[in-house]
Amino acid sequence: PAAVMSVMDAWLGAETGLLKGVSVSRKQAVNFSSSSCLDRAQEVRALSWAGPGETELLVGSADGLVRTFSAEKGTFTSSRRCGEPHEGCFSGLHALGSALVTCTEKGAVRVWKEHSDVPVTEVRAGEHVHRMRQSPVAPHRVATGGKETPVKIWDLENPDKPMFTAKNLRDTWLDLRQPHWVRDMAFIPGTDRLVSCTGYHQVHVYDPSSPQRRPVLEAVFGEYPLTALSLPVDGHTVAVANTQGQMALLDLRKGLVCGVLKGASGSVRALQCHMTLPLIASCGLDRHLRIHSLQDRKLQHKV
Repeated sequence: PAAVMSVMDAWLGAETGLLKGVSVSRKQAVNFSSSSCLDRAQEVRALSWAGPGETELLVGSADGLVRTFSAEKGTFTSSRRCGEPHEGCFSGLHALGSALVTCTEKGAVRVWKEHSDVPVTEVRAGEHVHRMRQSPVAPHRVATGGKETPVKIWDLENPDKPMFTAKNLRDTWLDLRQPHWVRDMAFIPGTDRLVSCTGYHQVHVYDPSSPQRRPVLEAVFGEYPLTALSLPVDGHTVAVANTQGQMALLDLRKGLVCGVLKGASGSVRALQCHMTLPLIASCGLDRHLRIHSLQDRKLQHKV
C-alpha cells in the first residue's frame, strides 16, 4: 500500500462516494471507500487537505459526514458529523489549524473544534450558497457566494457581520435588475482581492480595499454557465471552465481571453492549478482527469 500511495498525483471524489487516487505515470485510478457498499448518500461534495503536509484528506459527503483519509496509510481513519442532510450538501470544507470550517448549501458556515459535536462559531451566509473558499493568506477568512447570494468575505474570529459584501451589477439600460449566480471563487494569491465566476458566463474581480463594492473588473467567457475556476501561481490569470467542457485562461488585468485549454468533452466540475508548477488539472462528467501545461496549453496527461 505504501508504494501505491507514493505514486498518487491527484485525488478525486466521485458521486458514488468513492475517493479516487490517480497516478498519471501509470494511467491508473485506485478506488478507496469508507464502507463496504456504495451509496449515493455518500457522494463526495468537498475535498480539502487537513494540513500543510498533504498527508491527510478531508472528505465531505452529501450525508453531512466529514471523513479523514490518510494518504500515507491508504485508509479512512476517522469520521464526524458536521451537518444534516436537510441543510443541503457541503459547498465548502477547509481545515483551520486543528479545527474544521464547513459550509452547507443552506448557507450555514460553522467552525468545529477537534472532538466537539457542537460548532463554536456559526454564521448565515445566505439561502443558496454554491461555494465557500478559504483565504491562503489569512486562513480565518472565508468567502461565500451563490444563487442570488452576493459574494461575502467573513472573518471567523469576528463573525458578527461580513467584512465585505459585494454589490450587484448596475441595472441594464432597460432599468432591469441583473440576476447574479456565483458558481466558484478564489482569493488572488498574496492579495485581499477575490475573483469569481458566475452561471451567466461572467468573471468578476472584487477588491475589498477599494471603496467600490461592485466588481473592479468584469469579463465574459463563452455563452454557457461557468462551473469552476482556479488561479495559477503567476497571479495575473485565472482559469475558468463551463458546462460544455470549454476551458480558458483570462488575463485578470485586461479581462481578455489569453488562451484556451482543449480536450474536455463534458461539463467540467473541478479545476485545480498546481501550487508551484505551471500545470492545471481538470475533471468532469466525461470521467477523465486531464492535466494541461499552462505554458504551451497542451494536454500532458489524460486518465
